[in-house]
Amino acid sequence: MLKTLLSMGAIAALIFPTLPSAVLGQSVDPQAVLADKSFVAPTNDIADMVLAPRYLNVNLTNVSPDKRWFVNEVGDGPVTMDRFSKDFDELGGVFIDYTANRHRNLTIRTNIGLTVISALDGSVTEVDVPGGARVSNATWSPDGKRLAFYVHTDEETHIYVADPSDGDSRRVTSRPVLATMVTGFEWTSDSQEIATVLVPDDRSARPLPSRIPTGPQVKQTEEGENMLRTYASLMATPYDEELLEWHTTGQLAVIDADSRDVTEIGAPSMITTFDFSPTGQHARVETMKKPFSYVVPVRSFGHVEEVWDRNGTALVQLAEEDTQTGLDGNLPTAPGVGGESDEPDRRDLAWRADGAGLTFLQEEAAERDEDEAEDDDRDSTTDRVMLWAPPFDDASASVVYETESRMSAHRFNAAHSMLFVTERPRNGGGRTAASGTVTEYAVDLLTPETTFTVVEYESDDFYANPGSLINEGGRVPANNRFGGGGGEAQVVETSADGTAVFLFGSEYNEDPMLESPKNFIDRVDIRSGDKTRVFEADNDGEYNRVVSVLDADAASFVVARESPTEIAQSHRVDNGQMTQLTNNLDYTPQMTNAPRQRFTVERPDGFRFLVNVTLPPGYQQGTRLPAMFWFYPREYTDQESYDERGRTYNKDAFPNFGTRSMQYLVQLGYAVVEPDAPIVGKAGQMNNNYEHDLRNNLAAVIDELDRRELVDRQRLGIGGHSYGSFSTANAMVHTPFFKAGIAGDGNFNRTLTPLMFQSERRVFWDAKDVYTSMSPFFHANNMTGALLIYHGMMDQNVGTALDHAPRMFHALNGLDKEASMYLYPYEDHGPASRRTLLDLWGRWTAWLDVHLRDAGDKPVTQ
Repeated sequence: MLKTLLSMGAIAALIFPTLPSAVLGQSVDPQAVLADKSFVAPTNDIADMVLAPRYLNVNLTNVSPDKRWFVNEVGDGPVTMDRFSKDFDELGGVFIDYTANRHRNLTIRTNIGLTVISALDGSVTEVDVPGGARVSNATWSPDGKRLAFYVHTDEETHIYVADPSDGDSRRVTSRPVLATMVTGFEWTSDSQEIATVLVPDDRSARPLPSRIPTGPQVKQTEEGENMLRTYASLMATPYDEELLEWHTTGQLAVIDADSRDVTEIGAPSMITTFDFSPTGQHARVETMKKPFSYVVPVRSFGHVEEVWDRNGTALVQLAEEDTQTGLDGNLPTAPGVGGESDEPDRRDLAWRADGAGLTFLQEEAAERDEDEAEDDDRDSTTDRVMLWAPPFDDASASVVYETESRMSAHRFNAAHSMLFVTERPRNGGGRTAASGTVTEYAVDLLTPETTFTVVEYESDDFYANPGSLINEGGRVPANNRFGGGGGEAQVVETSADGTAVFLFGSEYNEDPMLESPKNFIDRVDIRSGDKTRVFEADNDGEYNRVVSVLDADAASFVVARESPTEIAQSHRVDNGQMTQLTNNLDYTPQMTNAPRQRFTVERPDGFRFLVNVTLPPGYQQGTRLPAMFWFYPREYTDQESYDERGRTYNKDAFPNFGTRSMQYLVQLGYAVVEPDAPIVGKAGQMNNNYEHDLRNNLAAVIDELDRRELVDRQRLGIGGHSYGSFSTANAMVHTPFFKAGIAGDGNFNRTLTPLMFQSERRVFWDAKDVYTSMSPFFHANNMTGALLIYHGMMDQNVGTALDHAPRMFHALNGLDKEASMYLYPYEDHGPASRRTLLDLWGRWTAWLDVHLRDAGDKPVTQ
């Protein structure tokens, strides 16, 4: 029996809490809002858009392996403060809800329900979820007959399994999951067992700190130039070390999904990742090792990666890394690389989907004479696809295929009788080159001497890219990079007779304003290379894209259709016939229909860049409006590198909005201006021009807006988040254009990030003038407008530590500049909680209402 989805009324009651009485009145005193020391909220027209339940809309991408169902996790909007403020331990960048034994994200970033959606007709089945619990990590069994997911209560996390046909579910874990470092689980390939990390039996109580200090906090330098970034959260004491070990020590186990029997794998360990083989008899297990560090976050601590058998016996060590302090000789190893430093690297390491063992790439240098040895660019190696079978000793490795060219990635067909190899251009140093020929070819492993080219194109010819091979599983490629280094080796989708593969891609017009991207799927005969287009999207006024592949051989896909005025709806396509599967809603139609302009601006130096402007509904041409700029500068080497960034622009996309979309201000009568802000210069030296280009960019935009009679240049505000916040403060100390600014989670003093930042690769002592000229703190005496600063008190972003905000406010206060500062409890690098988001909008709108009026008494809405 189909179960009904949560009623819209019940969800609305969760989403729209009663707002303070002041919001419900006829007027709001902006000065009182700005001075209020409790959480405030904006007027209802803004609040309704910020909290609009757009998260109830569905995008059909998580398809079951049998292609019968999609699963959708049902949200309930921004996290409420009761969950957001739940106690947690902060340990070197890892935040742990110690009551529930899980990472804090699994407490604050989860959902309230699950629905299963039929791939045939879009009918919806609600999955049983315990009352009051939250869910995450919905994962299909390999056969598609069952769905596993986490259920989170205030005290613990468990794994449940559901039947997608009726939504009935049951708990399969008898004791809680330990989801502190490993925040997911996985099915074995027979769909019978689920592998996870459990809270160990007979676990000791959580360590408590001593009230009596045992010593000072200690750090010491090591020999060498240790170019570390400015991390926000680091371990500091022996108690932190004791607590981290307690939190991360868990029991690896597999659980029978029917009987709920638990098989423990080895002894409890500090497990950071695991990856079971398709047979379930072996696992790649990574464990954290001591000593811990006080100079880098936990994610950089040393680790050991091994292959364990079902008893937890380590059969072979794949990799061992010491703590990655940044010193020479101790740099991070690329994902998927195993082996000791004196052995050839194992690249693209993964389990073979057929259960045969591990597959990887391995290069063996050929012998060279002295003359050849001096030629660094000479390709003198043999590269091999290897199979490493149990028991993973020296005698169990065998060569599957070898070539004199270096391979970038490898995949198989389902039968593992055919290999698909990717080769990318490489420079003299062995790294992937910016240009050259990309080739993907097939090898019949019965006759490996012959290769069949499937794809070949020049990597720098953007418009000639033929697309990416589609893998089994139904999800379309996210980009043209191929995976590896974890999970199973990818299996390429082939036709039923095995003679063809399928390419997914998009065609782009060199002028994206003339034509939106055109999505396509091509069938390619492996041996002849002949192509047949099996799907090509219409892009005449709307954008169509394949989001899931149901049966490429039968031309059966799920396609999302959208336009600038119609929200995306998913449709099943069978040989050109469409069946709508979703009924998504546009929750902010007033924003969808707001007038927009997009145009190019030219600076005095001839550099051209784009500006987007959103105007109030019903805007009359020639009306000059107060305007709010919202921006984020980026670095480029020349006009061409800037233009390349805009090649994928989609003029037919539906305008999507979120909780912090500054465009909502048009409902209050503002023009919202989003200019690109290119900083241009020689590679590694772009910031020599930062102040110059920032000023000229903004001046050119304002002049063009003035010429178009869109804005009142006497009532301009500017704002941004993170690097945009930093640049907002710079704009206000280096130009006279703006009366008000909003700067969030920013950096105001580059000397506090002395060892490089963003794309700047010179240290402070090599570019003192650049660091100081780019630091608005050093020019705070030139601030020309009123600056609102907001910052999350748990900001973990590198380079934007909390102390930037109070130091800048202190300077502005001492210089008799107008400023306000709002520091938000528990927030990271970007507001997330419902209370914080509403408070921000209440203060933002009040700030602009005060500072962008004429003579202080003309509201922008008049």
